[in-house]
Amino acid sequence: MDPIGVGIVGYGLAGRSFHAPFVEAVDGLWLEAVVTTDPERRARATAEHPGAAIFESVEEMLARTDIEVVVVATPNRLHVPIGLRVFAAGRHVVVDKPIAMDVREAETLIDAATRSGRLLSVYQNRRWDGDFLTVRRLISEGVLGPIDSLESRFERLSRVGPEWRESGQEAAGPLRDLGAHLVDQSVILFGPARRVWAQLDRRRPATEVDDSTFVAIDHESGVRSRLWMSVIASHVGPRIRLRGVNGEYVKDDLDVQEAQLVGGMLPSSPGFGDEPGERSGRLYRPDGAMSPIPTERGRYIAFYELLRDAIRGLGPVPVDPIDSLRVLRVLIAAEVAAKTGTVQTMGDV
Repeated sequence: MDPIGVGIVGYGLAGRSFHAPFVEAVDGLWLEAVVTTDPERRARATAEHPGAAIFESVEEMLARTDIEVVVVATPNRLHVPIGLRVFAAGRHVVVDKPIAMDVREAETLIDAATRSGRLLSVYQNRRWDGDFLTVRRLISEGVLGPIDSLESRFERLSRVGPEWRESGQEAAGPLRDLGAHLVDQSVILFGPARRVWAQLDRRRPATEVDDSTFVAIDHESGVRSRLWMSVIASHVGPRIRLRGVNGEYVKDDLDVQEAQLVGGMLPSSPGFGDEPGERSGRLYRPDGAMSPIPTERGRYIAFYELLRDAIRGLGPVPVDPIDSLRVLRVLIAAEVAAKTGTVQTMGDV
């Protein structure tokens, strides 16, 4: 079977570290082209992917007939405009999260996918974090008993910048960036949000975006999620704290894949996605007993394996865009809740 040609639009951190390595690692996919307007990034893409064509415009790339799917790894405001152009050219689309700037944009993109008969998926890669896979296993096995609550954090320390991450016009900031992952994970685990409350603050001098964020979600299932997203954390809290009636799982450290990718490690390298045993989470029992819980192997590569299969008609897309639309609605509800000091009921959003 011929490989599926892939084009990537954007060669910043996302395109270079989170997409290109996996496209090249998955049997049945082939990186045909990269689009970037930045001269330094064009030179870097040329050196790192000598078999791919490097273009300055989406139109140049779409003139190629050997590209079946286009990955949009650009700043947020460009996800939908570029996605619509790609659908008009009859190609499949992957967009980075968040799916769009607002609900209307997201619905427009989903409708364009339906009308074109092409596939649309959203790169919610942290569905394949090792810690999240471990949590899903613990819940499915009933290890913790009935679940009371989830505490989940993506916290880091960042200077002000780069420019697009500090722009209100980009709907930037950790809520839309990191929160898109945390909300997605919580909804996968516990079902739709019923009510949302949030606090958003700007703490760094000269920042134009909310950089310290807390979101509370009451799920229709009765479970409560408490989510923290921050870029002012000099010391981070536990990555995950999952409390059940019969026990509590606590995991301190982030999944290893991001650091491995940024450090230049390839998905095909031995040990990719494997976490050292000393970073394992811990299971605490009501009787005071504690036991380590080895972390599942992280598998971001699964997204592109499932995408390949979906294009070949062998299964659904790895992330249903309707899921990402629901996540966007929760993020917007959080913004409204923080601005108005109210609890947002999702049926009213």
